[in-house]
Amino acid sequence: MAHEHPDPRLAADETDAVRERYARRIPQDPRYSLLNPAALLPAQERQRAIARLFARLGWQDLEQRHMLEVGCGAGGNLLELLRLGCAPERLQGVELLEARAAEARRVLPAALQVHCGDALALGERVAAGSQDVVYQATVFSSLLDDSFQAQLAQAMWRWVRPGGGVLWYDFTWDNPRNPDVRGVGVARLRQLFPEGRASVQRITLAPPLARALVRLHPGLYAVFNTLPWLRTHVLAWIEKRP
Repeated sequence: MAHEHPDPRLAADETDAVRERYARRIPQDPRYSLLNPAALLPAQERQRAIARLFARLGWQDLEQRHMLEVGCGAGGNLLELLRLGCAPERLQGVELLEARAAEARRVLPAALQVHCGDALALGERVAAGSQDVVYQATVFSSLLDDSFQAQLAQAMWRWVRPGGGVLWYDFTWDNPRNPDVRGVGVARLRQLFPEGRASVQRITLAPPLARALVRLHPGLYAVFNTLPWLRTHVLAWIEKRP
């Protein structure tokens, strides 16, 4: 992957656009509350898949692993990594929106550093090859500019050490009801990280279907999630070869 210098005008335009897109979202949308089984069940499914991935990698020493989340929001995913055994002083997050970064700092240990601002502006604050894992969850589907996506992917890849990788969770299908997002297919994922070795699994029952089913009975989530073509997201591990 060629390492191009970020275009500051492009970065400013797209980050402003992302802020506007998030401002249009419903605050505290109950659809995404973990008190809602339609949100809790896929979150637990993703947690189990990540735990299996780390076990498959033979990483029993998570407290020694350095990890950074791009787009850490209010800190929920970083809390999950802490519960898996990661050490707070070896975790970092970067979040564009000030209010969400402030909430992450409120709930996370003080030793866990949360950067506020554009990830492309981190520069040398995150050293090249310093991270075992660089994690993104539903960030790239909120980026509608292909060039900005490519620049962010390059930055993430630069931070990963050989033998580590990018941990990716995002949806692959467009949402016709939401023009502020677009799906990121597996082919695009591989295009963004051409030097990586990607292993991909489909998870997460289509959210509109999941919401309808769990209103009938939460157990229906697992039943319908056995059908791979009803899953809308991928969890991918993109390894940087030593």
